[in-house]
Amino acid sequence: MAYGKGVDIEQNSPVDRYSDDKPLPIDTDATTGVPGESFEIGDSLYARLQRAVGKYGVEQRGIERVPEDERTDSSLVKVGTMWLAANLVVSSFSIGALGVTVFQLGFVDALLTVLFINLLGITPVCFFSTFGPRYGLRQMVLSRFFFGYYAVKIIAFFNILACVGWSAVNVIVGAQLLNAVNSDVPGYAGIIIIAACTFIVTLFGYKVVHMYEMYSWIPCFIVFLIVLGEFAHSGAFQNLSMHTGSAEAGSVLSFAASVYGFATGWTSYAADYTVYQPANVSRTKTFFWTWLGLIFPLCFTEMLGVAIATATVGAEDNPYIVGYGSSGIGGLLAAVLFPPLGRFGQFCLVILALSIIGNNCPNIYSLTFSLQIMGRWTQLVPRFLWTFVGTLVYCAIAIPGYSHFESVLENFMLLIGYWLAIYEGISLTEHFVFAKRTYDITAFNTPSRLPPGIAALLAFGFGILGAVMGMAQVWFLGPIGRKIGTPGYGGDIGFILAFAFSSISYTILRTFEKRTFGR
Repeated sequence: MAYGKGVDIEQNSPVDRYSDDKPLPIDTDATTGVPGESFEIGDSLYARLQRAVGKYGVEQRGIERVPEDERTDSSLVKVGTMWLAANLVVSSFSIGALGVTVFQLGFVDALLTVLFINLLGITPVCFFSTFGPRYGLRQMVLSRFFFGYYAVKIIAFFNILACVGWSAVNVIVGAQLLNAVNSDVPGYAGIIIIAACTFIVTLFGYKVVHMYEMYSWIPCFIVFLIVLGEFAHSGAFQNLSMHTGSAEAGSVLSFAASVYGFATGWTSYAADYTVYQPANVSRTKTFFWTWLGLIFPLCFTEMLGVAIATATVGAEDNPYIVGYGSSGIGGLLAAVLFPPLGRFGQFCLVILALSIIGNNCPNIYSLTFSLQIMGRWTQLVPRFLWTFVGTLVYCAIAIPGYSHFESVLENFMLLIGYWLAIYEGISLTEHFVFAKRTYDITAFNTPSRLPPGIAALLAFGFGILGAVMGMAQVWFLGPIGRKIGTPGYGGDIGFILAFAFSSISYTILRTFEKRTFGR
C-alpha cells in the first residue's frame, strides 16, 4: 500500500494465521501496519499535501492498516452514538412513512415489519463492526479476504454507488425540510448548505466524525419527541386496519425490502468506524454497542413515520395531505409542527434538516476508502481530496433529482438491499464455511495469497439473477416477484433470493476454487 512517496508495503512478509480466539502475532504491525508519521515522509506532492493538512488535525490515513499502538480510541460509547446519530434522522423517518404513503399498509402490520426487518438488517453491520478493532483494516480492505484482491474492486464500485446514492437521497430530504420552512429557499440551495456542512466534518476524518456524531443526536431526539407529542395531541392519528390476502403479503414484502435496504446499508462501512479501537476490546461489547446504536433510532423514527403518515389517509383538504403533496416529508412534518408551534416549529424543522449532516457523514467518509481501493493511483490521492470530489458528485445528482424524491427513494432503497444481500451472502459464507473464522492478516495486500475471486464473481452474478427474479418494482416485475401480491404490482423478495442464490452458489463454486488454487 502506498504511503510517503507511494512505496508499497512489503509483499512477502511471514505467514501468521490467527482466528477470533487466537492472539495476533507480535510482528503483525511490523509487517503490515503503517505508522501515522510515514504519510509526511518525502518531498512528493502527496507528502507535501499531507504535511499541510496534518497541521490542522486532518486525518491523513486512508486504507492503510492501523498499527495496534495507534488504536487508542477506547470509548465504546462512541461506537453506539456514531450509529445513533447517523440513524436518528429524518431519512429513517421517511422510510417509515413509505409503509403508508406508498405501500398502503395498516398501522400494526407496518410497525411489525419495521421491528423484525430492522433486527434482521442490522445484524451484519454489528457483526462486521467487530472486525475493525481486531484487524485494523477498513471494511473494503477486509473484503479482499472474501472476494480477492481484484474482484473486490467491483464490490468497491457498488459501494461507491451506494455512498453517493445515499448521500444524494438524504440531502434531498434535508432540502425539502428547509423549503418547507421557507419556500424562498430553493432545493438546490438547501442541498448545497447541507453538503457543505457535511464536507467540513468529514474532511477532518475519524475523530471529528465520531465527536460530531456523539452530540448531534441530542437536539434531533428532542425535536422528534416534540413531533411525537404534538402529533399525539392533534388527534390526527388513524389506526389503519391491517389488510389480508395476497395484496397484503405483496405490500409487506415490498416495504420490508425498503426497510432492509436502509438498515443493512451500513454493512459495507461497518469496520471503518471501529478501526481505531484497541485490538483487545471485547467483540461482544462492540457488537452490543453497535446494535444498540442502530436498533433504537431505526425503530423509533420509522415507527414515528408510520404513525404520522396515517394522517395522510382521508379527505383531500387534510393539512397533512396538502403538506405532503406540496413539500413531501418536509411538508408532512411542517403540518405537525407549524400550526401549534409557529416560529419554534420552524426552528425544529431546521434542526431536522441539519440532522442529514450526521446521516451523510458515514457515507462520505467511507466513500473515500472505496475510491482508494480501486487502484494504486487512486490510493495516491489523499483521503481528504476524495472527500471533496465525492461531495461535488452527489450534489450534482441531488440537485436535478430534487423534484422526484419519493420514486428515487423507493427504487434506490430496494436496489441497495439487493447488492448488500449478495455481499452478505458471499462474505458470511466465506467467513463461517471456508475461512472458518481464520485469516492470514499479512496477506491482505498480496493478490497471490488471497482468494482468486472467481467463485465470488460468479456467485455475485447468481445473486443478481436471484434479485431480478424476485424484484417487484414499478419498472420491472420478476417472474417470482410478480406471482406475489396484487396482479401488476407483485411483492418484492429480491433481497431474500439475492442472499440465497449468492450463498448457495458460492458454497459450491468456492469448494472447486479452493481445490483448484489451494487458497
